Amino acid sequence: MDKGKKEKKGLGRGLDALLGNSFDVGNVVVNPDSPSRIKTGSISKIPLESIDTNPWQPRNAFEEEALQQLSESIREHGLIQPVTVRQLENGRYQLISGERRVRASKLAGLTQITAYVRTADDMQMLEMALIENIQRQDLNPMEIALSLQRLQDECQITQEDLAVRVSKSRSAVTNYLRLLKLSEPVQQALCMQQISMGHARALVVAEPEQQQHLLKEIMEKDLSVRQTEDLLRQWQQKAAETAPKAKVRLPQAYQDAKKQLAGKFQTVVKIQRDAQGKGHLTFSFKSDEELDRLLSLLQKSGN
Repeated sequence: MDKGKKEKKGLGRGLDALLGNSFDVGNVVVNPDSPSRIKTGSISKIPLESIDTNPWQPRNAFEEEALQQLSESIREHGLIQPVTVRQLENGRYQLISGERRVRASKLAGLTQITAYVRTADDMQMLEMALIENIQRQDLNPMEIALSLQRLQDECQITQEDLAVRVSKSRSAVTNYLRLLKLSEPVQQALCMQQISMGHARALVVAEPEQQQHLLKEIMEKDLSVRQTEDLLRQWQQKAAETAPKAKVRLPQAYQDAKKQLAGKFQTVVKIQRDAQGKGHLTFSFKSDEELDRLLSLLQKSGN
């Protein structure tokens, strides 16, 4: 039994079992048994008190219960994955990724943490922090969309490059960014998991007022994504049928002809014409005498 306990403890020391107190390899080891190593930096243990947080960290809320669970895991098994930092000119370190691991390690009572030290400028710091944030498992779709938008705007990355860097398809990136066009109530519902990503994608094509009406229907009637799409299609078809027909602008040649006829017959002349070229030519009159005058003029024009 004692032997089993010792073995469990030995296996549970995480990176400490591999790195000891200091392990400056100048490499990232993909496979410890493989002689192939790619030189990119170093891995070593550094004091937690010498690490400053990342000012570009997009995540500012950490669930206390989950943080406590991670702390207990680190206390029992050690840190499985090192954090990533960059060294500053004053000898301190600035966190690039792993703030949750740093916080949990402090809760666990550790004074040092295993870190991968690399070089990065401010723009790279922002980019890496945003990319790490996007790759978290507990993000809701709106948080992903906002991080993608920041990457695109602040780091000046195209959608094609964005898709490659966050390991998502171009269509997935586009779909997430389109969520930012949703009205605020729909975005809130998506954040709170009251509707799914599928519902949100269906609502994105609707007008803001329609979105809110549909959101109410979804939540009150527990509509599926397919039912939501069908309902939206019905509403749009009905709106198209009841919408007033758009007036077709009269070509300039007909506008000129209308003025000439109005001048010749000394009355109001209207020309109405649809997109297919069908319409009406109307002469206005206010009395029988005026009608007789117009008929006489028309007969003379025909001779």
